[in-house]
Amino acid sequence: MENNRFDDDQENDFQLKEVLDKYIVHWQWFLICACISLFLAFLYLRYTIPQYQATTTILVKDDKKGGMLSELSAFADLGMGGGLKSNVDNEVEILKSRTLVESTVKKLNLNIALIVRGKVVDREIYQKAPIEVYFVDKTDPFYEHNIDLKFTGLTSNTFGLENELVKDTSKIILNDKKVFRYGELIPTKYGRLMINKSKFVVNAQDKKKSISIVVSPLEDAVEGFRKELKVESISKTSSVVTISITDAVVKKAEAFLDNMIQIYNEDAAEDKNFISENTSKFIANRLTLITQELDGVEQDVESFKKSNKLTDIESEAKLFIEGSNEYEKKGVETEIQLNVVSSMLDFMKKSTNADLLPSNIIAGQGDTSGLISSYNQLVLDRNRILKSATTANPSVVKIDQQISSLKTTVAASLLRLQSSLSIQKRDLSRNEGMLNTKIGKIPVQERQFRVIARQQKVKEELYLYLLQKREETAISLSATEPNARVIDAAKAEKKPISPKKSIIYLAGLLLGLLVPFGIIYTDDLLDTKIKSRLDLEGKTLIPFIGDVPTSDSPSEIIKSESRTSSAEALRIIRTNLEFMLSKVPDGLAKTIFLTSTFPKEGKTFVSANLAATFALSGKKVLLIGMDIRNPRLDEYLTLPDRGFTNYLSSKDLILEDLIVKYDGYEDFHVLPAGVIPPNPAELLMSKKVDEVFKTLKTQYDYIIVDTAPVSLVTDTLLIAKNADCFIYVARANFLEKRMLAIANTLFKEKKLPNMCLLLNDTDSTKGYGYGYGYGVKVKKEPWYKKIIKF
Repeated sequence: MENNRFDDDQENDFQLKEVLDKYIVHWQWFLICACISLFLAFLYLRYTIPQYQATTTILVKDDKKGGMLSELSAFADLGMGGGLKSNVDNEVEILKSRTLVESTVKKLNLNIALIVRGKVVDREIYQKAPIEVYFVDKTDPFYEHNIDLKFTGLTSNTFGLENELVKDTSKIILNDKKVFRYGELIPTKYGRLMINKSKFVVNAQDKKKSISIVVSPLEDAVEGFRKELKVESISKTSSVVTISITDAVVKKAEAFLDNMIQIYNEDAAEDKNFISENTSKFIANRLTLITQELDGVEQDVESFKKSNKLTDIESEAKLFIEGSNEYEKKGVETEIQLNVVSSMLDFMKKSTNADLLPSNIIAGQGDTSGLISSYNQLVLDRNRILKSATTANPSVVKIDQQISSLKTTVAASLLRLQSSLSIQKRDLSRNEGMLNTKIGKIPVQERQFRVIARQQKVKEELYLYLLQKREETAISLSATEPNARVIDAAKAEKKPISPKKSIIYLAGLLLGLLVPFGIIYTDDLLDTKIKSRLDLEGKTLIPFIGDVPTSDSPSEIIKSESRTSSAEALRIIRTNLEFMLSKVPDGLAKTIFLTSTFPKEGKTFVSANLAATFALSGKKVLLIGMDIRNPRLDEYLTLPDRGFTNYLSSKDLILEDLIVKYDGYEDFHVLPAGVIPPNPAELLMSKKVDEVFKTLKTQYDYIIVDTAPVSLVTDTLLIAKNADCFIYVARANFLEKRMLAIANTLFKEKKLPNMCLLLNDTDSTKGYGYGYGYGVKVKKEPWYKKIIKF
């Protein structure tokens, strides 16, 4: 089990190496693309305007901590807040509002930008600009159109102004005059323009530069600042808020935040005063009305109590209910005692002189309990005497008389007790009824009084509440504090937040690596041809005996001194074939047929070299050319014209005369294909073919047969029965993967006996081979060919 796991790990590592080799072989492209990407990243960083982030921190004063007063804050404890969120959340939304941003942009004229044009990048100047630009008496179109003016300083008092964008004379913004003085009002269709010198000292070189005055539509400028503005609460339990904005000009970003907080506090103060004044007026009017209503309700309470002769309905109702409950309780006790007495009388009627009476259920009821005790004592004495005497005994007779007399007395006592309890029960019922009548009147009186008392209570609480709020509103009007306290003033970071050099360079490097990777991957994905053994895995069940790398001398067959990768691969394939041919009987030649899907897949090359490999191992080998439609053995071997087809079509030729012994090998023989016949299929169906193989198998150790491709003709299938093993040759970078279906069908239907697969012409330089040919000198290519090679 452990060995299997180890083998799986080795196979996975090998497959990973195969995949990596596919990309490593093109390392030059990865290096070039990475260098180009890094250079482009450098250019991007060189000419991209850096963006800086300015941040300010404020403390928003929460309602619960005595902060701002909203429109309904005075009535918040009455539930009139409408389910509003915490004050901090509301203020965060206000700080992000378009109205506040627009007010800040208008105050600082941030929709007017002074741009210094550069050769590649334009630069905005702020605060250090040599001029200050104002539009006086702005008209509505000022906020709706782009304006681009070119400013040029001429003298210490004059400047030139040109309109760069608008070329139509009907839309010229300025009048005909082109030279103006500083401080002069310049009439335009968007309002009067004034340009003054700033306090900033400009050097001589900057004076020569022209400045573009760019006026953006207000809506566009506001949206631009809103997109870059971030307002966040530090935590849910804190009222500290962080506000940040990103801009290319550090001072402009800081000025924007400082002024926005200032405008925010000013607006909040105005709202507080406005709300407090309106609230104070509302409370004063309500107090006058509530005072009148409260006086009327108190008079109604007084009249109701006088007419019903009441002092405190609740106390009197409590006394009545307690009395009724007491009577009810006593009535239940009396009823229980009546039932007990009745039960005792029934028991006495049925009892004899030997039976005892219950002695503990009539306790505390006059002399009845004592009589029952005396009766029980007599019964006990009688029963004790009877243990030693009979009922005729005088003592027993006497006791019987006493028991009968006492039993009559007990019964009379119980009857008197029963009569007394009945009278007591009637009295209790009558008293309870009287109290219940009084209790029945209380709900009506209480309901009537509650209506009046409720109105009185509401008016009193509302009156007190309004008095309290009037004082609170007066206090809030006396002092108006800012809604937010600045903890940290606006300050921009020294390092830009974008572009980030490390990220840009990393992205450039990754892009440089991904481009060639994507090209190679796409090329490999779109390439449907078989390249290596990896492409065969999972697509066929045919046994794989090896692959043959591309030969440096494809026209020459293998020799004993050959140490090329192709020669080593063929020797490995020769060894693998021994396993495929292990079931061939001894004394007969091991017959190996070679075929392919299409021509030009190298089956003839493999046939000739495989036969030479077997011959070099000391075996007697015969190579037969049976691709009689397109014989190609003569491309690798020097052969006569006559051959196998001549033998099949003639009755006089002797087979041995057509077999040629090839020079340079000890026992390597070749039977050429012969002349191309007009009826190849009919010749191969001849009985002489089977007789030839039957004869030759007894004369050779190995017979290698080069046959026709199976996808074009049926020649190979006609003679397949004579093979001990079929090698199906597939050429790398030639045969498409979908054509493996032909080989799979032949293997599944067993039309080619003992079939195995061989991959020819693999490229070991791209990681497609297994590295055959140790010690072989590889010819080095020039570096420029390696770079352009793909």
